[in-house]
Amino acid sequence: METKDILLELRTKKGLSQDELAEKVFVTRQAVSRWETGETIPNTETLKLLSSFFDVSINTLLGSPRKLICQCCGMPIDDAILGHDKDGAFNENYCKWCYADGEYTYHDLDDLIEVCVKHMVSEQFSEEQVRAYLKESLPKLDYWKRYKELGGDGKFEEFKQKLIEEFNELKIPGMPKVEKLNALVGSYVNLEYRLPNGSLVKFLDDNKTYLGNQLECEFGGGRCFGILASMDFLLVCTYGEGGSDPELLLYKKR
Repeated sequence: METKDILLELRTKKGLSQDELAEKVFVTRQAVSRWETGETIPNTETLKLLSSFFDVSINTLLGSPRKLICQCCGMPIDDAILGHDKDGAFNENYCKWCYADGEYTYHDLDDLIEVCVKHMVSEQFSEEQVRAYLKESLPKLDYWKRYKELGGDGKFEEFKQKLIEEFNELKIPGMPKVEKLNALVGSYVNLEYRLPNGSLVKFLDDNKTYLGNQLECEFGGGRCFGILASMDFLLVCTYGEGGSDPELLLYKKR
């Protein structure tokens, strides 16, 4: 689809007139009309406003001329898993596992490889093959080529270490010592817990990225601990295979 068709479709889905869309992005109705006839396309600043308003990437607005690849982990990305800057705008260079709310979540290439290997091993590709591929391909991506420039001043790593210390200070029976925290998107770990009054509740935002890990219970029994954290809270739960029968152990404001 071309930009003119995409804008018409998005506006129609929102139930907006050309006048109403024009008001939202601070242009005239005539400008919107020219976009939708293909006479012109929005300028860069207006594309940013349209991207935010319609919650789609600029790449999508332009008819997806580029195949987006996360420049940290190499994953193909689309609007559903794009990272976000601090102001909420899409960042089309990274997925939301590698870049969340303006922060880079991986500062160690080996840590990232360990996470990726778990998801990429299959009948077609062994762990050794996947690991070799990642060790060769990831350093060629922009993030790792420019790591010293993009990696920040270490505050995010300090934050992760602080969270690890807070989890270990809980001293929950059967929970192993926490060594690492990985980026986890809310929709993948937003389990539903039953409260003492019988009601069911979820504590996470499906669209946010959290830090967490899965730990095997030291007492055995086939259950695992799930730990999650953000700037605002710590969460510890247990669950069976595939996240079944989840039990909330702790939800603590920081």
